[in-house]
Amino acid sequence: MKFVDEATIRVEAGNGGSGCVSFRREKYIPRGGPDGGDGGNGGSIWLVADSGLNTLVDFRHKRMHRAGKGAGGRGRNCTGRRGEDLSVRVPVGTRAFDEETGETIGELLAPGQQLLVAQGGFHGIGNARFKSSTNRAPRQFTPGTPGEQRFLRLELILLADVGLLGMPNAGKSSFISRVSSARPKVADYPFTTLYPNLGVVSAGRDKSFVIADIPGLIEGAAEGAGLGVQFLKHLSRTRLLLHLVDMAPMDEKETLEEQVRQIQGELAKFSADLAARERWLVLNKKDLLAETEFESRREALLKSLEWKGPVFALSALTGEGTQPLIYALMEHLERIKQQEALSREPEGGEGEDDAPWNPLD
Repeated sequence: MKFVDEATIRVEAGNGGSGCVSFRREKYIPRGGPDGGDGGNGGSIWLVADSGLNTLVDFRHKRMHRAGKGAGGRGRNCTGRRGEDLSVRVPVGTRAFDEETGETIGELLAPGQQLLVAQGGFHGIGNARFKSSTNRAPRQFTPGTPGEQRFLRLELILLADVGLLGMPNAGKSSFISRVSSARPKVADYPFTTLYPNLGVVSAGRDKSFVIADIPGLIEGAAEGAGLGVQFLKHLSRTRLLLHLVDMAPMDEKETLEEQVRQIQGELAKFSADLAARERWLVLNKKDLLAETEFESRREALLKSLEWKGPVFALSALTGEGTQPLIYALMEHLERIKQQEALSREPEGGEGEDDAPWNPLD
């Protein structure tokens, strides 16, 4: 199935039904009086998060979505039938915008969550509701109000705990296929990844996290070069970034330091918040170099970058070094979740040590 993370659709809520003007006409009952009923409310349109969906491709084919109209009122104080609501299924992580005004309507972050995007029209009032001691035969009624109509821009942002980034052919797809059940395309040429991939990584009994792989970045990605910028937004909800570095690149026109700083620059151009997010350095393709050569390159890279954060060395192809990284990631994510839970507690709750944590300790 083709991965589509943006779509524009038209939603039209149902109009409310008009009120009725009617008078009671029965044998032996003179001056029966007004008995016109109210109309029915128009149906509304809701977006519903469905965990079974992972793309917006269906909206490329069906762009118009209409809810049911409310029926008009009838005599004998009969109320019109209410228009049926319309539920539109979207993937978890979908954000909805008003295309014309740019307003953010809301986002759906949990399965089953609902978001009202178009309110149905209100029902009209029949003449029976206007009856009074001074208005015995009212002929007033009100029409139903129109339902909301708008163009929606839907944007899917994948939900993952850890995001992978790096140059093309850095080994991101090999890594995610090694540590999870995801099976992205892997080949010996750049840009084999054309759309994001998600994988669930198991780190022991009842312990797992989600990792996201996006297409590789190149210089000028923030201005639209390559594919990476199109999917950088999928890293915005991650808690941690893993920066994979190819320690044995086929094309050595650029130094390893230049490649790392190039990615840092593209992140900063795209989003200051994303550039400031915690990032770990993962030195890949350890199996392609002799141990002494790998260590010399590693020391030179860390020294030139003045890197202070966690560093891991591994081979995504053979799996060497992947398990320590998985366990360190799981422990770090659990710590983040505990801190987030504590921050939501009322003041006066027990706090945690604020000292920075290093998974290598």
